[in-house]
Amino acid sequence: MNLYFASNLKFLRKRKKKTQEFVASSLGMARSTLNNYENEITQPTVSALMAFSDYYRIAMDSLLRVDLRELGESQLYELEQGTDVYIRGKNIRVLATTVDRLNRENVELVPKRARAGYLGGYSDPEFIADLPVFQLPFLSPDKKYRTFQLEGDSMLPIPDGAWVTGEFVQDWTSLRNGQLCVVLTLNEGLVFKQVENELDENQRLRMVSLNPVYQPYCIAAQEILEVWRFVHYIAHELPEPSDLEKISHGMSGLKQALGEIRERLGLASPGL
Repeated sequence: MNLYFASNLKFLRKRKKKTQEFVASSLGMARSTLNNYENEITQPTVSALMAFSDYYRIAMDSLLRVDLRELGESQLYELEQGTDVYIRGKNIRVLATTVDRLNRENVELVPKRARAGYLGGYSDPEFIADLPVFQLPFLSPDKKYRTFQLEGDSMLPIPDGAWVTGEFVQDWTSLRNGQLCVVLTLNEGLVFKQVENELDENQRLRMVSLNPVYQPYCIAAQEILEVWRFVHYIAHELPEPSDLEKISHGMSGLKQALGEIRERLGLASPGL
């Protein structure tokens, strides 16, 4: 069924700011043929579908069955990079998102008070639309970002209450060991951890806290709902130095004071 083929062709062409004449010429077809496809006058042949799929870098089934106008720019970018349910054979994760008046992806804020509701509303466009939003000009326009407020001390020196911004991860198998991620899980809700990717071997992620007081644990892939790769964080206070750093600074000061005392007493420095 060609549910969205005509509207998708028109949308993709306008998104690339191309004329019918230009696209038709690039594909070796008459402009009138392309016009007939875009206006549902003519049904596409298999060869035409293949040509449009290659030209726009979108899988044929997506051209036919997915309303591309409903997707955000970051989702379209993912499709064009090959992260497609019909190309990759994996579940595509459709993300509820918001855009500003210029159709730029917003960065939504998930404060502490909204964390509990996020588990039930992460895929609900109305819930996401009610979150505060902002823009960060140094972030890539081709990717999707969201900011979450931390709760607890498991990721010290990143303090409780800090705001962590993450990049949406479509393909979880791309996660590298040691990456910091915000992970939405069925049983724990939002957690911020350093992850070790064990998806290929054991279908799970191993979650490691930066604070050594907390023991690592594993989450099965079927319990994971979203993954956001760490980009940066904002906090109202500087991280506290570790006990080791305090001891190091103290020893340094002690050595300096001893040196000054020995100089005043005219004593030679001790040998090594």
